[in-house]
Amino acid sequence: MHVIRGLANLKQLQDGCVVTIGNFDGVHRGHALVIRNLALKGERLGLPVVVILFEPQPLEYFNSGRAPSRLTRLREKIVQLKKLPVDYILVQRFTPVFAAIEAEDFIHMFLVEGLKTRYLVVGDDFRFGKDRRGDFGMLQAAGKAAGFVVDDTDTFRLDGHRVSSTLVRQALEAGDLAKAEHLLGRAYSVCGRVIHGEKRGRSIGFPTANLRMFRKNTPVQGVFAVTMTGIGSHTLHGVANVGRRPTVDGGKTVLLETHLFDFDQEIYDRYVEVHFVAKIRDEQRFQSFDALKEQIRKDVAQARMMLQAKGH
Repeated sequence: MHVIRGLANLKQLQDGCVVTIGNFDGVHRGHALVIRNLALKGERLGLPVVVILFEPQPLEYFNSGRAPSRLTRLREKIVQLKKLPVDYILVQRFTPVFAAIEAEDFIHMFLVEGLKTRYLVVGDDFRFGKDRRGDFGMLQAAGKAAGFVVDDTDTFRLDGHRVSSTLVRQALEAGDLAKAEHLLGRAYSVCGRVIHGEKRGRSIGFPTANLRMFRKNTPVQGVFAVTMTGIGSHTLHGVANVGRRPTVDGGKTVLLETHLFDFDQEIYDRYVEVHFVAKIRDEQRFQSFDALKEQIRKDVAQARMMLQAKGH
C-alpha cells in the first residue's frame, strides 16, 4: 500500500482506479465492508483501489472548537487501512485554498483528470466543494458525462443499528469497550511513539510507557485494562490511564500512560499500539501520592482479573 501526500504526487494511475472518499474515522466494520466491496469491483475491472482522506477532517477545519473527538489520527487510520485491500491512500490537506475549490472543479481535477476514476463509491449524504454545494446527484451526473459509475455505500447494521463513527464514539465515552469492539471488529486502540515522562510512576513503583494522544479531545478517559503490541512478538498486559494527571500536575496535555505487568525493558522511542480491553474507573485526583499508589495497586489487580476473564 502506498500513501500519497497530495494529488500532485500521484503519478502512477494512468489506467484509472476505483475510489472511495471519506473520513474513515475509526475504520470500523462498516468502513471495512465498503473497502472490501470496492476491492472486489477493482479486481473485476483490473484496477487499483484508492481511498481519499482529508487532513484535518472537514469538521475540524470548519468548526475546530466543537468537532467531535477523533477516534483515529491519520497514522492510526493508515495502520488500520493497511489491513484492508487498499492500494493507495491519497491524503489531501484541507486548507483554505482547497476549501474554496468549486464542486465542479473538484470533480474535474481530482476524479477525472487526477485519478482517472472508473468507479466511485461514497455515502449518499456526501457533500463537497465550496459551500458544500456538491452532492451525490452532482457526482452521478458528472460520472455519466465523464464515463465513471457512482454508487452509494450500503448501510451496515449490527443489532439493528447503523454502524458509524458516532456510535463507536458514544460507546467509548460511555466506557462500553465491548460494544466499541463489536462495532470496530477489533479492540479500540491508540498508536504512538513512547516518550520520556517525568518518571513519577517509576518513583512510586509503577513505571509507565507514555504516549501523547495528539488530540484536542479524546473519546476515552480514565483507567483501563489494556494490552500492548509492537515490542517483539509478544502481547504485553497492563493498566493504563488516559487523562491530564490531576494528582500530579493537572496539565493541559492528554497522555496515555501504560504500566506493563512484569516488564522492565527500556522502550523509549518505540512505536507501539495500546489496545483497550475494559474500563476500570474514571480518572480522579488523590490527596497524596501514597493514596494514588494504593489505588494503582488496586487497579493493577483488577486489570489482571479483567484481562484473564477476557482470555488474555
